[in-house]
Amino acid sequence: MKKHKKNRIRDKDPEYSREKETYSHPIPSRELILDVMNNHGVPLKKRELIKLLDIDEDEEVFFEKRLNAMARQGQIMINRKDVLCISKKINLIAGRVLGHQDGFGFLIAEDSTHPDIFLSPKEMSKVFNNDRVMVQVTGIDKRGRQEGMIAEILERANEILVGRVIQNHGVTIVSAEDKRISQDILVPYNEDMGAKPGQVVEVVITVQPNIRVKPMGKIIKILGSYTDSGIEIEIALRKYHLPYEFSKESLIEADSFSDTVDIKKFKDHRDLTKTHFVTIDGETAKDFDDAVFAEVQGDNLRLLVAIADVSSYVFINSALDQEAKVRGNSVYFPRRVIPMLPEKLSNGLCSLNPNVDRLTMVCDMQINSEGMVTSYEFYPAVINSKARLTYTLVNDILYNNNQAASKGHEAIIADLENLKKVYERLFSQRAKRGAIEFDSVETSIVFNEDGKINYIHPVKRNEAHRIIEECMLAANVSAANYLLSDKVQGIFRNHETPKDEKLENLRSFIAEFGLYMGGGDKPTSKHFTELLEKIESRPDSHLLQTIVLRSMQQAVYSANNKGHFGLAYEAYTHFTSPIRRYPDLIVHRLIKNKLLKTKAEVKNISETAEHCSMTERRADEASRDVQDWLKCYFMQDKIGQVFEGTISSVTGFGLFVDLDNVYIEALVHVTELGNDYFTYDKSKHAMVGERSHKTFRLGDRIRVKVMRVDMDSSRIDLSLADNQRQKKSSKKSAK
Repeated sequence: MKKHKKNRIRDKDPEYSREKETYSHPIPSRELILDVMNNHGVPLKKRELIKLLDIDEDEEVFFEKRLNAMARQGQIMINRKDVLCISKKINLIAGRVLGHQDGFGFLIAEDSTHPDIFLSPKEMSKVFNNDRVMVQVTGIDKRGRQEGMIAEILERANEILVGRVIQNHGVTIVSAEDKRISQDILVPYNEDMGAKPGQVVEVVITVQPNIRVKPMGKIIKILGSYTDSGIEIEIALRKYHLPYEFSKESLIEADSFSDTVDIKKFKDHRDLTKTHFVTIDGETAKDFDDAVFAEVQGDNLRLLVAIADVSSYVFINSALDQEAKVRGNSVYFPRRVIPMLPEKLSNGLCSLNPNVDRLTMVCDMQINSEGMVTSYEFYPAVINSKARLTYTLVNDILYNNNQAASKGHEAIIADLENLKKVYERLFSQRAKRGAIEFDSVETSIVFNEDGKINYIHPVKRNEAHRIIEECMLAANVSAANYLLSDKVQGIFRNHETPKDEKLENLRSFIAEFGLYMGGGDKPTSKHFTELLEKIESRPDSHLLQTIVLRSMQQAVYSANNKGHFGLAYEAYTHFTSPIRRYPDLIVHRLIKNKLLKTKAEVKNISETAEHCSMTERRADEASRDVQDWLKCYFMQDKIGQVFEGTISSVTGFGLFVDLDNVYIEALVHVTELGNDYFTYDKSKHAMVGERSHKTFRLGDRIRVKVMRVDMDSSRIDLSLADNQRQKKSSKKSAK
């Protein structure tokens, strides 16, 4: 190593101490590199920067890695001549590409304050959806949006795609199932595995798209055809990049555990095996996260919520932990589950199956006559569930006085009555808080022998569902308060107050119906509940409730507590489902750290919270995609049939209609609304004819005919039935 000269720039590195902790021979920090480049005033060559910072020859390889990492993260840009530029100095914005099926796209900037940047089809020919790029703003388009040019591709997000073979004449062409990827992938004849037109395949990208070259690929797997049972799930798994195969290491780890629990090995767990815990779940459930028990103690009720102690098996940074973190949650499809943990744990050792010992974390609560949780305690325990019950069975026993249902369960009926009392107390407090409840209809899909939809029917929640819901809410709130009590680390489930713009739009809309919501600029959940109570008995309640629901923000995970607006809690977290949700597992570890004074360090909570919010959205999108596909398949033989329905959404291109009885949403395109020019009125959620003033509004009833079913886009097209035209809506008739 050469002799260092005095007063080197790098000796004044403000982050030298931090770098020294990480590296035995610290190299200049990112902060110093950017500072030196900034002071230099103009772009400089890599060799010039090496000289300025006195980088030794044996340091160069590490220094280059740092520069490349800075380039990947969009801090600097390195051109083909090895000249370095500060990205901000040349107005480059880093972000992810969001493609559109019509060929154009947008840059979603990593700086959330920066507006989206429009990318023309020409620019989109260089990239795929979700690629990470640097974009330079080049101007403003006709619609007033910033328009940009892709200056640098930082990260390719798509290595393997799922798609459909649409041509096979020497060169196979694969059309991606993800319609946000509009470019077709070319596959040489010798790399197509003999795939036939119409088949669904997996293709590995061998040549990424750019301005001069079309993307190319190699087919690595033929998944089947559109008529195959379960093909829709195989497509969704790959389209949404869902991890669906467990690593070899995680499976070995899972198999290393015994099938039974040896209580002697877990001395820190209380023995509650004699307590009459029961599980109450749906008929098809296989993984039981929670068991409950309640008893009367003077004027109070004691509620014990026992949750599967997954953290005693899935250790921090283990192969199982890494697998669970990547997945973030289990994904539920019709007839198939992609679990967060291998079946050995999810359906076996961690699942609170009846009549076997299981490790749990217990939330032990005292509930007073007002329905308030006056005290709580957390501790690890071993339980032995006395029964696996269903919501239907418990509802029959407690609310329908069904003697046949009670038969064989006499030993636990008194315990179920105590759970009913707990529910009644907790629910009374829910009403006082003003927690928001929406009257939504959930549906269940019934399949035929071929794995396709036989019919769809609504599923009504009964009181047994609500018993378990209130028990879980009480445990989740107690867990959040426990984490906050000593200001330790936490991961919280936040649901923030609706944004000002959404509130303003809501108030304007309901005013047309003679309705008013209190609370001014800062309404509470109680004000929303009071509004929903006013709406409940109105004939247009469906419309008004939909508008209220759409004013809400989406719930997310965060390392900082911001409360839960919808449930009217000052603090809330997820504690009750660690088998299927990674945030719950994190919460268990944090509680154990505090409770048992262990030092199992839980790192990067903010990043983990953001990641789990993403995996939750991803799972919802994939599940919805599969259901849409199945519903399209179900409607293929119903072309020409007429249905009654309710307008569920109004957009600039038409109306979405919920079809009665089949519980399927389909589109009436704006061109099918009649011989007039129809204008979309966003504030009124309506489509209005310019000449006729005929109005189609959210919540209106309508008769429609099925015209077309497009399996490629999972879209069902409708037209108005029998030349029907909706009558003009009026404020008077809407009241």
